[in-house]
Amino acid sequence: MKYALNEKELEFISQSNQEWLNLLIELAKIPAPSHKEDKRAEFCKKWLEHNGARNVTIDEAKNVVYPVNCENAEEITVFMAHTDVVFEDEKEFDVQVRDGKVFAPGVGDDTANVVNLLMCAKYVTQNKMQPENGFLFVMNSCEEGLGNLKGSKKIMEDYGSRVKEFVSLDGHIGSCVSKAVGSQRYKVTVTTEGGHSYSDFGNRNAIYYLSSMIQTLYAVKAPQKEKTTYNVGIISGGTSVNTIAEKASMLYEFRSLDKECLKQMEDFFWAVLDSYRKMDIGVSVEVVGMRPCSGDIDEQKLESFTEKNKEIIRYYYDTELDLEAGSTDSNIPLSLGVPANTVGTTKGGGAHTRGEWIEIDGVETGMKISMAMVLSYFKR
Repeated sequence: MKYALNEKELEFISQSNQEWLNLLIELAKIPAPSHKEDKRAEFCKKWLEHNGARNVTIDEAKNVVYPVNCENAEEITVFMAHTDVVFEDEKEFDVQVRDGKVFAPGVGDDTANVVNLLMCAKYVTQNKMQPENGFLFVMNSCEEGLGNLKGSKKIMEDYGSRVKEFVSLDGHIGSCVSKAVGSQRYKVTVTTEGGHSYSDFGNRNAIYYLSSMIQTLYAVKAPQKEKTTYNVGIISGGTSVNTIAEKASMLYEFRSLDKECLKQMEDFFWAVLDSYRKMDIGVSVEVVGMRPCSGDIDEQKLESFTEKNKEIIRYYYDTELDLEAGSTDSNIPLSLGVPANTVGTTKGGGAHTRGEWIEIDGVETGMKISMAMVLSYFKR
């Protein structure tokens, strides 16, 4: 295989198992809610610098950015893995090692992938390797939930048209995402006069009108051009059992692989809300998340790029690949026409639960995939 690792590179991986595990445990302890990744960012920066990296910065989005030969490069390849986790904890996580596994919230999504990228950066740095063009290691912020891909957006804003290819390490071994599921997320709040359930009986109830609105939104026939979904995930409101609610809210989203389908869902959404406003119901909207789907992209370049990454994954992990579309950091470059893949490099389960785990015996396989992909851009 053209991109196979050589003996020296394989030896580095086999001799790094304990260092890898120690780094994972140390990093996994550090809390990192979206928008509050400061402690993990500082840890990653110091670790890189301790291992010889120079010009490492933390940008305004709390991305840890390590550029290699990027200053004058016309073309740049970006490799990133996100530091944030879905949990809002700001106290240290409990990390447990037992039965050949490491257990911790966020340990697989995406801490172990971050460790793989850090170890690749260490190898490149300590061996003074130079990329064919520019190369960017990024431990990025805000991939999860309402992080709204802030970190990925910042990288694409800063490096723009110079970014020619983009890889996000995220998920489990065998996955290779090349299609972006776009999503739009809103908090909708309905307000009425409300009142006392007995003395003001007959006043309008915000909960009633919110529930009616939800039923109307669910009456839509989803576009069929590409898979399109919608969901109300949270509802809240009211004061007490004997109060006519004057305020009620919901979190609503719709998703699709296709821009036209998203636009149809958006048009329906606003039409429903306008119909309630015309009934003199108070309706306010807060945009809580926008993730674009794929934009205009050279399909031949994307296919060639994806085939290369699939070849590397298959070489080190002989299994059927998961090529499902996803909502990941790759959404941003794909929306801008840049070939991008999100590739998994860990083995485990329980993502987005406090019992999440990764298998220690999958470490070398994940490292081989990560290293082979990264080093394919370096002079060897």
